[in-house]
Amino acid sequence: MLGTMNLRPAILLMLPIAAAAQLQDTRLPITVDAEKTDYDGKAGLLIFRSPKVTQGSLVIEADEGRATELNFDDSTWTFSGNVIIDVNNGRIESDAADLRFTENQLLTAQISGSPATFELKRAGSEEVTYAEAGRLRYDLVAGTVEFSENATITEGGNQISSNLLVYDIKAQRIQAQGSDDAGRVRITYTPPEAQPGEEEETEPGDGGP
Repeated sequence: MLGTMNLRPAILLMLPIAAAAQLQDTRLPITVDAEKTDYDGKAGLLIFRSPKVTQGSLVIEADEGRATELNFDDSTWTFSGNVIIDVNNGRIESDAADLRFTENQLLTAQISGSPATFELKRAGSEEVTYAEAGRLRYDLVAGTVEFSENATITEGGNQISSNLLVYDIKAQRIQAQGSDDAGRVRITYTPPEAQPGEEEETEPGDGGP
């Protein structure tokens, strides 16, 4: 059973930010660079060695890329080996990623790794939010991001761990499923350090007035 929480770690905002950036970049040209390109006529696939796909602020790199079409109007791109997806201040690193494009826009992304890692550095801050999970599924149409297989998100010393985290972008709500044998969600909260002047010095009293 899923529990619902109104937690909003910044890492979960990274993909919505990527979506917003992409909506602004859909009219920009898409560039595909590769060391080598082959065409498998039997499978109907284009195979790229060390591809780099760029559109505006979105950059995707991997050891290998495969595509059903050399366009982004209606195609599926599969990246494998040292996959890196950069957008704005966010970065995803994984073993593999399947990306579905329609009308020059990313519709779904399925990412896997051992684990896949996610980092976000927020503008105007040196703080980095970090997350890892075995799998991630991002559905732009449904507006959901699913982290599964030992998902852990860490931000500013605070951490949430679960076997499944489902983030609803519009509602900004997380549903979490237990990650241990007892079916529980683990949340670790670290109180912030007191700033100078916030702590008042107290002297032990003698119990008198």
